[in-house]
Amino acid sequence: MKIIKYLTIIFLSGLLIACGSNAGQKKNDFSIKTNAIKGDISNNETLKLSIENKKNHKIDSIAYTIDGKRISEHITLKNQKLGKQTIQAIIYFNNEKQTTNTTVTILNNQPPKIYTYKIINEYPHDITSYTQGIEFLNDNLYESTGQYKESKLRHVDYKTGEVLKNIDLADEYFGEGLTILHDKIYQLTWKEGTGFVYDVNSFDKLNSFKYGNSKEGWGLCNNDTTIYKSDGTEKIWLLNPDTLVEESYIQVYTNKGKIIGINEMEWINGTIYANRYQKDGVAIINPKNGAVIGVIDFSPLKKLVTQHAGLDVLNGIAYNPTTKTVFVTGKRWDKLFEVEIIEK
Repeated sequence: MKIIKYLTIIFLSGLLIACGSNAGQKKNDFSIKTNAIKGDISNNETLKLSIENKKNHKIDSIAYTIDGKRISEHITLKNQKLGKQTIQAIIYFNNEKQTTNTTVTILNNQPPKIYTYKIINEYPHDITSYTQGIEFLNDNLYESTGQYKESKLRHVDYKTGEVLKNIDLADEYFGEGLTILHDKIYQLTWKEGTGFVYDVNSFDKLNSFKYGNSKEGWGLCNNDTTIYKSDGTEKIWLLNPDTLVEESYIQVYTNKGKIIGINEMEWINGTIYANRYQKDGVAIINPKNGAVIGVIDFSPLKKLVTQHAGLDVLNGIAYNPTTKTVFVTGKRWDKLFEVEIIEK
């Protein structure tokens, strides 16, 4: 009997908590209907919105938004960002208003193009470097490396592999990607939520910055006006270069779905080239909407470097404006490859 009484008390307590959790909540009389099939729609289509009026209220007006921007009930998606987007409707009726939301996932309307490469040159690279990011400035190569107690920032003579300048990060930081803008080097750390800014010539640390909604630091690139930051998910964050505040983001999607593991990045001819973690490949991304417009399989390169116990994945991509060619390497690779990208 005591057990039954105890179970009864527990059951009633759970019921009271469950009932209490809905206290004060008003059930919405409206919901949004879309023409997105299972929530997915291509960006060459028109998104059509309507309201399911469950109680047949006399509706005065409806205001639709997509991620906070006002839209009409029929919207062409060709200029919209890809990925999961929130649709909100504010319904005005009987001197009242109610708000209801739904989500749609906008996909690219075509698959990525397939690219390959031709090796132009091979250069020596420090086999101990756990490469996280490389970038050129005035034909000079700069590199960020990772691992706790091993992370570094370096200026390297890429033709000889000689390290011209080096600073070690504090032991508690795991170095990640870097980019260079207006004679400043921006370097990320992985899980520490902190980035560093250095003078490109002296390597003096100028300041540090904290991340916003992105939880981790993976890769960086820039287009002279905006810094782009990856965090290991499908999101690429757009940072104000003056404040380093994350002002918006794009989501990386194909015609099938999202692409996660966006890592080291490089801005090349108006697009973002991004390593995908553990994939030994690169995605070419439209920075306006997040569409993957091309892919490059660099996996054969790994067989051309010295095979050893610490050998890890492709990571490190840079465009050299002087040679107008792309350079790639990997974590603990003893070679840096200069390549020409070719569409198949």
